[in-house]
Amino acid sequence: MALLKKWRDMAYSETANKGDLQRLWTEYFGKEKDIYAELLKNPDEEVKGTVKELADKYGVDIMTMTGFLDGIDESLKVANDIENMEEDTVVSLGFDKELLYKNMVAAEADWLYNLPEWNEIFDEDKRKELYKEQKNSRTVHNAPKIYPNDPCPCGSGKKYKKCHGKNA
Repeated sequence: MALLKKWRDMAYSETANKGDLQRLWTEYFGKEKDIYAELLKNPDEEVKGTVKELADKYGVDIMTMTGFLDGIDESLKVANDIENMEEDTVVSLGFDKELLYKNMVAAEADWLYNLPEWNEIFDEDKRKELYKEQKNSRTVHNAPKIYPNDPCPCGSGKKYKKCHGKNA
């Protein structure tokens, strides 16, 4: 069975004890934070290796590294084949800095996008700008509702129901 399936079966289990799942995620988030802190020290360096080599490098188990690779995948310059990866699969952690920051904001992972290592990569204004861009990209703007007796938005002066709303 591919590593990613094992990770997702374990981390998103419907049948697991809720306390065990909470402990798994609490432990995972701490390790994830440490890995990102290391990666962000040299953000332009592309870290490569097998899943096992990277797990050893960052002092985590294979499943934690698999979860990390699953999480960072959308922020990579070149996506890894995470669906089929095994321990000996070579993967890259070459990430797009702006995309990674925005994805951390989208995931509401304040423990990640507030890491002090970001201060060396982007100044405060740039971080605020990226934060705002990400938040605004998820905002849905609904057009104001037009009721039958409202003036038609075309400017004809007629009621909507007698103008463009006639066939609605």
